[in-house]
Amino acid sequence: MFTAIYFVTNTKPAAAHLCAGMQLKPPTRAKYSQGFMPIGESDPYCALIPGLPEDLAKICLALVPRSQFPVMGSVSKRWMSFLESKEFIAVRKEVGKLEEWVYVLTADAGSKGSHWEVLGCSGQKHSPLPPMPGPTKAGFGVVVLDGKLFVIAGYAADHGKECVSDEVYRYDSCLNRWVELSKMNVARCDFACAEVNGMIYVAGGFGPNGDSLSSVEVYDAEQNKWTLIESLRRPRWGCFACSFEGKLYVMGGRSRFTIGNTRFVDVYNPNDNAWGEVKNGCVMVTAHAVLDKKLFCIEWKNQRSLAVFNPADNSWQKVPVPLTGSSSTRFCFGIHDGKLLLFSLDEEPGYKTLMYDPAAPTGSEWCTSELRPPGLCLCSITTGHTISVGTYWSVDG
Repeated sequence: MFTAIYFVTNTKPAAAHLCAGMQLKPPTRAKYSQGFMPIGESDPYCALIPGLPEDLAKICLALVPRSQFPVMGSVSKRWMSFLESKEFIAVRKEVGKLEEWVYVLTADAGSKGSHWEVLGCSGQKHSPLPPMPGPTKAGFGVVVLDGKLFVIAGYAADHGKECVSDEVYRYDSCLNRWVELSKMNVARCDFACAEVNGMIYVAGGFGPNGDSLSSVEVYDAEQNKWTLIESLRRPRWGCFACSFEGKLYVMGGRSRFTIGNTRFVDVYNPNDNAWGEVKNGCVMVTAHAVLDKKLFCIEWKNQRSLAVFNPADNSWQKVPVPLTGSSSTRFCFGIHDGKLLLFSLDEEPGYKTLMYDPAAPTGSEWCTSELRPPGLCLCSITTGHTISVGTYWSVDG
């Protein structure tokens, strides 16, 4: 359930002209169905479009409608490599074609399974993703990096937490395919994860033996490699993470060294490879999202109030959640067009999604939206934002 917002000019004649002026080669990599696709080597010496300068060729490809991306990816390794690159996203942004996607994990009606979708916004239809490879999982983490969805670790839902995973999968919306990435160094579930400075960090959680973990590792997408770094000061599980000013913040959850919940915040500075600590954190968070350089949370003990964290001065404020639109006391967060969406976790016929606009005039921040998942929302994440991590829900593989 994601949303693609298109501002696309008619590029079909230009695309047809380009194709007519070049000899299309058959795909040099194996053809893959909508699903699993292993990472392959790219050919850096093949021109994108013979006879055109590289910068112009990149602009031409960036202007092609997204619906044609999977076909483009089968033309050559060079095209495939460009579609998967950070540069492709940068070029689409320059030409005004970069979309915001809202990925939503929803429960299947009448079954225990679930599936990922692109949420239909601005008149677009809901678009289901291909099934993710591997077994059905829970306790996983989700992160968006360079417009791609990463589903990290967790445990096999059918076998319980004794089957903790180290597997990582990436969904590429341009090619509509899943890729299995390098495995983590430590299998874990119920952990914190976030993107910081183009790297993915995971911290804490439960290990294969049920022990709470303090280990932390970082993923470099360029090298497809996980590396262990400085550990947390104490084990932590059921926590979540976010990024501010190039630093990793780990909050909430529990530690085996404390009775009850932990209010401290672990703060990691990648430049120093060292952890610091902030005392006034939040506990037992059921939903969180970063919007407008602030962290929005809902705590288990107070479901009708937003707890808003400002990292500039480490302060918190409370924002009451109105009853308008939904009487639910349980929500999953989403973000779209600079606004916070509160998707109900309760079955409410005819409910409208609550929407909070932090930029609206005082007294006008809350309204309702028709934008909603077609089923029960278990987890959501938006390209370009940090949203709720799916630590307790399952993925139907």
